[in-house]
Amino acid sequence: MLSRLGALLQQAVEAREPSVDLLEAFTEHWKGITGYYLEATDESTPAKETDIPWRLKQMLDILVYEEKQRPAGEAGPCLEYLLQHKILETLSTLGKAEYPPGMRQQVLLFFSRVLGQVQHPLLHYLNVHRPVQKLLQLGSDALGSGTEKEEVQFAAVLCAKIKQDPALLPYLLEGKSLLNGKRPAELPACPEGEGGEHPQGAAAGIPPAGKGGSSPAAEPSPPRRENNLITSLVGLCKSQKSRVALKARENLLFLVGLAQEAAAAQLVQRSALCQLVTEHLCALYGAVPACTDPADILALERASWRSQGDAGGDGGFPGKESLAAFFGWLDYLDELARGAHPVVADAVTEAVCEKFFRGILQLQLLQMSELAILRATAVLTSTVRQIQAPALLRGLVLFLLGPERQPEAPGARRHLLRAQLIEHCNHLSDEISLASLRLFDELLRKPHEHVPYSLALRNLEARGYVQRGPPAPEERASHEPDLDEDALELEEDPYFTDGFPDGGFQPSEKPPLASLGRSSRSDGQGHVNEVVSSFLCLVPEEAKTSSCVEEAGYDTYVHDALGMVQACCANAASWGWPPAPRPLDACPPEAAFYEGHFLRVLFDRMTQILDQPYSLNLQVTSVLSRLAAFPHPHLHEYLLDPYLNLAPGCRSLFSVLVRVIGDLMQRIQRVPQFRAKLLLVRRQLMGLVPGEQIDHATLFKGVVVLEEFCKELAAIALVKVPPEGPA
Repeated sequence: MLSRLGALLQQAVEAREPSVDLLEAFTEHWKGITGYYLEATDESTPAKETDIPWRLKQMLDILVYEEKQRPAGEAGPCLEYLLQHKILETLSTLGKAEYPPGMRQQVLLFFSRVLGQVQHPLLHYLNVHRPVQKLLQLGSDALGSGTEKEEVQFAAVLCAKIKQDPALLPYLLEGKSLLNGKRPAELPACPEGEGGEHPQGAAAGIPPAGKGGSSPAAEPSPPRRENNLITSLVGLCKSQKSRVALKARENLLFLVGLAQEAAAAQLVQRSALCQLVTEHLCALYGAVPACTDPADILALERASWRSQGDAGGDGGFPGKESLAAFFGWLDYLDELARGAHPVVADAVTEAVCEKFFRGILQLQLLQMSELAILRATAVLTSTVRQIQAPALLRGLVLFLLGPERQPEAPGARRHLLRAQLIEHCNHLSDEISLASLRLFDELLRKPHEHVPYSLALRNLEARGYVQRGPPAPEERASHEPDLDEDALELEEDPYFTDGFPDGGFQPSEKPPLASLGRSSRSDGQGHVNEVVSSFLCLVPEEAKTSSCVEEAGYDTYVHDALGMVQACCANAASWGWPPAPRPLDACPPEAAFYEGHFLRVLFDRMTQILDQPYSLNLQVTSVLSRLAAFPHPHLHEYLLDPYLNLAPGCRSLFSVLVRVIGDLMQRIQRVPQFRAKLLLVRRQLMGLVPGEQIDHATLFKGVVVLEEFCKELAAIALVKVPPEGPA
């Protein structure tokens, strides 16, 4: 019988018999499939060992051939038969029953091929999109099913059809609720019928966006769980089969990137996209072992969503695979938010901020357990490093720093998390301080204006740190820095040694301007050279050792500073910062200047540089250097101008350094063989000599950092364009 039908079909194709012959062959194949269920006795026989796959292939070939023989857009008798007799509806039921075994796979293949090869628009028809929805609902089965490959191929075909006609999206976002098995009440009303029927035909339009319910932000609970194309794709994104997961992720990226705002609104309002992707992120984070070393978290290479499963199989540390899975999905969400329609990107960002940032990370950062704080800070630092999408970055920055932009007041803590993270930079635990400083260092690298503004610039806008009255004539002529009164409590001006016994050391001599690599082309350039010279000469010769070892010279600092300044300028290019400081007469008078919580902590840390661990000092100076590299004139003035005429009670970075140098000069007198021991410690830090125990090692390491920091600041001042404007 099978050979007779095959011959009949072949004759119909070759001789181009009238379409009634094709219809007869088509119906014969369909009757052969239904007849199997009447005649079969062995229910265990797999579908692929029956004639069902062959008959489905013949039906597909007939449909494709028939369409080629007819005018474009005209449905032939075979296609009409398929629609009128609800063949796809019946097949979806057989696929759901999984009888014979493997039938679901055959049905998915048939649907994919029919929708992909038949050019006539089919998904507008009730008898097509309803069984399509039923097949999508089968995607809620447990992971690892044998039909994942066919499921993702089916979903990819549907996405391709949506690309051709975005008006199809609403049909494929309908489905049964995973909570109660019924259509959600929020969906727009449709004519009553099984499965939520749409009017048949292509004239059925998209329901108006927004009438199906409120947005996720306005209606956070209960979460909606319609099982549809989105839930199918998100489920397949979690597949352990890397090719299946990759294809599902690529197709989901396509859907969220649809340019039509109506389509974006449908994705946000009529699907659980935001909740599903965010809950998967939270679940992956929850799977990371609590004992994971924070150092391992920070050392993990930047994850990529395309390299699923590649990071876990090469040993490493316990929990590496789960950690890589978490950051891989975070990278995918970043890619999704970067390429999505703004409506979708904002909705995903809000869900991530609500469920993960505020719901999980904030609680861990605010608790008392030091180990939990270290782990959460490490995860947050890596998260900051990973995120690049503007919408997600904006959400992350506001989560960490809050939206406030007015100047801070001493003791005010309007944003709890921001205040706590800054306080962590001055924690009793050096490990927490180091981790928190590393977090802010990473945050300052991000291209978001609110980061430097919230941390520093908001308090410098009025230039309250500048003395409003004119300086005395002798002060203007001397060109010496205006030293803070606090600095003079410990020492006289560090450029002079009056008052110190003859200890064998002399103040650092200012190098000639020609040695700085730039000639004085103008008064502005001359001022820059004097600023550079001031930083280079700040550390006394007795405490300088870099010239005694084979180490990178000042030119290396200039090269590195140029790269950092260029990166900061590139980030700030679109921020609209002024080229010159704000005129003092345009600044409102302030009762007292407050540098802000963040700069206060950094300055306090700098005053302890001679007594802090080496790694902590490196991180403090790294953060200050990055702040100084920003091209805002007020930051440049406050952090890089030694000749700034400070208002009473104010301190700048240079005045803090002057105080540290004064403290150092006194300690030099009290430590025997200071210079010899300092040189030995520097050689130890460079790995040139064994690391033997040395008294006052912390002090010597602090001096090494201090010398290098002053050189770094000098290099930054040299490569930055000096702001011109009113003093």
